[in-house]
Amino acid sequence: MEHKRFTKVNEGFVCDNCGRRVEPTAGDTYRNHCPFCLHSKHVDVNPGDRLNVCCGSQAPVGAEKGKKDTFVLLFKCAKCGLVTRNKMALKTGIQPDNFDLAMQIIKRQFY
Repeated sequence: MEHKRFTKVNEGFVCDNCGRRVEPTAGDTYRNHCPFCLHSKHVDVNPGDRLNVCCGSQAPVGAEKGKKDTFVLLFKCAKCGLVTRNKMALKTGIQPDNFDLAMQIIKRQFY
């Protein structure tokens, strides 16, 4: 069976890491991580499909410059070790991602 490579999902959730409520974005982007602590949960095979049975905690382990004026977070799953990527939601009108925390992660990545 073939699955879509990207499924648009814009839903709220409670962060398993910090316990804060994450609201859906204003429809201007999609995110799979907490904007406060930048942690994620390994629930997707392809973005938004929610088909992964791993469900491990994903800590942010790095960040990199994306296309144009975007940044991409790198996550490592504590359960299976897979490293995944997700674009930061810096310009969304609802709970933008913590850019200062991302910069701290980048500093740790290189120093």
